[in-house]
Amino acid sequence: MTGSEESPSFRLAYVPGVTPAKWVKVWHERLPDIPLTLAPVPAAEAPELMRAGEADAGLVRLPVDRDFFSAIPLYTETSVVVVPKDHVITAADEVTLEDLADEVLFHPLDDVFDWDRPPGEAAFERPATTQDAIELVAANVGLLVVPQSLARLYHRRDLTYRPVTDAPQSGVALAWPEAATTDLVEEFIGIVRGRTVNSTRWRGAAGRPADGGTAEGRTAKPGAKSAGKPQGDKKSRGAGQSGARQKPGAAKSSGGRVQRARTGGAKPAAKRGKPKKRS
Repeated sequence: MTGSEESPSFRLAYVPGVTPAKWVKVWHERLPDIPLTLAPVPAAEAPELMRAGEADAGLVRLPVDRDFFSAIPLYTETSVVVVPKDHVITAADEVTLEDLADEVLFHPLDDVFDWDRPPGEAAFERPATTQDAIELVAANVGLLVVPQSLARLYHRRDLTYRPVTDAPQSGVALAWPEAATTDLVEEFIGIVRGRTVNSTRWRGAAGRPADGGTAEGRTAKPGAKSAGKPQGDKKSRGAGQSGARQKPGAAKSSGGRVQRARTGGAKPAAKRGKPKKRS
């Protein structure tokens, strides 16, 4: 694995509909000296961008080639049908594919769903992009099934959408070339997974220690117990419990009276009274 010193900046590709802003913000807070460059790219082109070494990692849509890429699934999107606002479908809160059987459904060339063709009637041609298909929906030519994030991305005032309960779904993942798992890739993995700076798995960059302490190791807090001293178990803690050690002659309670532990059966000499005279 190559070190972060070989990668002066981190290049992150992301596909339409994915919003990396929250992770980028954390990156800038934790690694202000290492620039993060964003590369928006069509979904179909993201894998080739990483193969060519033009991006260190990518927020992509599944599936990806798992023989070449490592991937961490992040979430699965709700699928929706985009319709004009005055369409009869808007009367329902959600629909099924069967409800769309009599509708013309577009199948753009950059469709992110893994199906041969959408249900319903085929359109007269396949739009080049999802954005082109949205324009055709606005022209009342047909409808379009997409992940909800794409419906929001290409939102128009004259369009709306409804969830399709049994439509295919699109999963989003963080992916990167497995053979190029750099320290900076590990840093971004930690951010995406929600690890804190003090996490034991936080690798740290630019010389930052993984445990948040000094380069040699963690600095013990004042008053902290030494890790090398064994701690007694519950049985050995406190006087009066089973197994507790007592010094000879130490007082111990028994039925409300204080008795002295015997040492050889005799009381200490200092406590002896005068011997009685024998009659």
